[in-house]
Amino acid sequence: MNKKYKGKYRSDTTRAKWWDYGNNGAYFVTINAYKRKNYFGVIKKGEMILSEIGYITKNCWLEIPEHFPFVDLGAFVVMPDHVHGVIIINKSRHEKDDYLVSRPPVKAQDFAPHFAHPFTPPPESTPEPPFAPPNNTFGPQSKNLASIIRGFKVGVTKNARKIEPNFAWQSRYHDHIIKNEIEHNHIESYIMNNPKNWEA
Repeated sequence: MNKKYKGKYRSDTTRAKWWDYGNNGAYFVTINAYKRKNYFGVIKKGEMILSEIGYITKNCWLEIPEHFPFVDLGAFVVMPDHVHGVIIINKSRHEKDDYLVSRPPVKAQDFAPHFAHPFTPPPESTPEPPFAPPNNTFGPQSKNLASIIRGFKVGVTKNARKIEPNFAWQSRYHDHIIKNEIEHNHIESYIMNNPKNWEA
């Protein structure tokens, strides 16, 4: 069921126009299945039971750093009709060409600036925009959040359609720039507790 805010349908993509999504930082993302269909499994007694497509989705998420070596993964959960996860972009400050120098995990000072919007959990029911292939509207796509999410979605879709030919994602996704370590801990707790807080 769609929800309205101030008489308008909420968008499930809330990208900050002032922020470069290729920057180092931690990002909380929620990606919904098209029309919020329960492709990924069911929740029983507070535990997520993955379907075959659910396992594909989990494996594709865990493989993100293999395709994007500058990415670290935080908490992650597959829900019946959506995915929650924390993606940490952790490029070298002295990156040259495509060579990435390893460096410690992102710390509080590497999070988004203090004027980032405070965290609020994404709505469990979000609008269903018309399905369409994502457009390249955010500049260079090789090393930013949009390219990471698109690569993940393509990987899942390619394999899921061998099982369910009509499988699709919503064309957009919800993102939140994590501003500090306290918020990071709050979000990770929210993600990990999501299955037991699920309302059927």
